[in-house]
Amino acid sequence: MTECPVELSLRVINRKWVLQIIRDMLFGKKRFSEFKEGKPDLTNKALTRCLKFMETENLIEKITDKENKKNTHYLLTEKGKSLNQLIYDLVIFTLDNDNDPSHFSEETKNNPKKIFREKLELN
Repeated sequence: MTECPVELSLRVINRKWVLQIIRDMLFGKKRFSEFKEGKPDLTNKALTRCLKFMETENLIEKITDKENKKNTHYLLTEKGKSLNQLIYDLVIFTLDNDNDPSHFSEETKNNPKKIFREKLELN
């Protein structure tokens, strides 16, 4: 029996914290401590597990300085960057369909679209 491609993709990106970490990396975060900023529920153990999973799935690459092992950062692989359009589409879906005025004002809805399009390097 052939598996559904949507289900296979969701097994990867639906894992807790994966999309948030990819989003953060697209906006320049690359160090362990940076991923925790603004995420009080993200424990060191959960982040470590998630980063290892993402590395196994070839979404990210872990770079460790040979001279200073504590100097470690993470970069998106081409596979990880290929999620740019999906993340942008999620942003657009939310901004276009969220009817709760406490989330976004009409005035600010266009700015995130522009920022995400530029950061994600989309046409």
